[in-house]
Amino acid sequence: MTDSALPINLGYWLLAFSPIVVLLVLLAVLRWKAPEAGPVGMFLAAVVALVFFRTPFETLAVGAGKGVWDAVFILLVIWPALLLYRVGTAAGAFDALRRGLSRYSRNHVFLVLGFGWVFASFMQGIAGFGAPIAIVAPLLLAIGVRPIYAVAIPLIGHAWANMFGTLAVGWIATLQVVDLDDELGTALITAVLLAPVTLMAGVTIAWMAGRARGVRVAWPLILIISALHAGLQLVIMYWEPLLSAFLASTVALVALYPLSRWSRYREPARDVRERPAMRDDAGEGDEEENEPVMGLGWALLPYAVLTLVAVLTLAVPPVVNLLDQVEFGPPFPGADTGYDVVNEGERPYSPIAPFTHPGLSLAVAVLVTWLVYRARGFFARQRQREGGQPIWSSLAGDATPASVAILSFLVLAAVMEHSGQTDVLAQGLEQVSPPLVYAFLANIIGLIGAFMTSSNTASNVLFAQLQQGVATGTGLSGNAVVAAQSAGGAIGNAVAPANIVLGTGTAGIVGQEGAVLRKTLPWTVAAAVVIGLLTLVFV
Repeated sequence: MTDSALPINLGYWLLAFSPIVVLLVLLAVLRWKAPEAGPVGMFLAAVVALVFFRTPFETLAVGAGKGVWDAVFILLVIWPALLLYRVGTAAGAFDALRRGLSRYSRNHVFLVLGFGWVFASFMQGIAGFGAPIAIVAPLLLAIGVRPIYAVAIPLIGHAWANMFGTLAVGWIATLQVVDLDDELGTALITAVLLAPVTLMAGVTIAWMAGRARGVRVAWPLILIISALHAGLQLVIMYWEPLLSAFLASTVALVALYPLSRWSRYREPARDVRERPAMRDDAGEGDEEENEPVMGLGWALLPYAVLTLVAVLTLAVPPVVNLLDQVEFGPPFPGADTGYDVVNEGERPYSPIAPFTHPGLSLAVAVLVTWLVYRARGFFARQRQREGGQPIWSSLAGDATPASVAILSFLVLAAVMEHSGQTDVLAQGLEQVSPPLVYAFLANIIGLIGAFMTSSNTASNVLFAQLQQGVATGTGLSGNAVVAAQSAGGAIGNAVAPANIVLGTGTAGIVGQEGAVLRKTLPWTVAAAVVIGLLTLVFV
């Protein structure tokens, strides 16, 4: 975008903010379902763009088209993730997973933290783009976590790894849109701002699993894992930022095994009586139940395949360079508005590289899992024992409402961007905030961007250049403000509606997005305050 004549005043700021407010109210207060609330927010954003922001229908169409294409990227994750969940359910894999894991640890606090925080962070390190939520939510269900918490926990648990996860795609995109005078310094500041986020995630998840006694049981684990996450990310940053989150989360995942041998985490946490995140029957009935149709090794097969393919296609540079040569995306013409908001034409727009897309890893995992489970007769045995719905009809029932919600959220974000509403939001905060106040609020702009787009990367593409310009004009450190923008975008993923829908889809609770948002929003606000205060140290 170029310089525009957008009116920056309270009235226009409130108009630009109205689609976000309406979306929050519908989801969190009125408890609408995401497939119902999303189109309302999208329609309101379009009306505001047409009536108040002088946006021609052609520009609106370009923005909506880009939003649909952005949604396709996410849908290519959610459909195979939902299919993997349905295949696992039909074969009895999740029951086998629950029973098998109990032989290594019967401590529900340890298991919830292990999956919802450590494994979710690892998946963000290699796959990202919502895959950690879609994958981890069913795993948490398998160990007895209530569905609402099964979605909220990985949303919180993986947030710290968003900026430098997926081999730092968010960092790479940031360097493409801003010219930093100290790239390493900015990366290090970002890592410092994200350090308390992983600690807060561990404490919050332990609190959800067992309130104060749960935190008391988990505190050694929380300190060790958060030190590995934050400390290794910071140290590895000096060597290679692109691998910092991936290597840190991998080491933390490996550390779970020796921790599981500790009697503190091997045996049940019997003194933890308040367990809000757990079902009442969690951990009960093992002796009375029939043996699962498969062993733990077979139940873990899809995740082993997923990890292997993801590492091969995303973490091996020669392979990545080869596979990235194939990409495609639609062309979009340039478009502008009556307020001189100019959107450059792109040919192609946001191309998808199918062989390095996380959806491919999921699709391969689904195919291998289905073939192996079918060959070993797991589907037939589970069907004889439990019955069940056909996989494809169940998939359609799960994926259709989730797809409607994601499409509407991403179109809403693109319409707001192309009409100039996002610029008004950011510039309005700039105009009314003294320099130090703006520095404190800088991460909020990143958070808003991630809320709209469900992407740390997209948030930085939208706002990093603007944030750097404001910092320069107000005498603040541009490096620190861009770092705050990046950290805010990371935590914003915990409240992004499209990410929440990814989880509710695979947890089988589509329509409960507002309940999930009420769990993640307080944590996100607290994390934003901490990041804001830390930012003041560096500006």
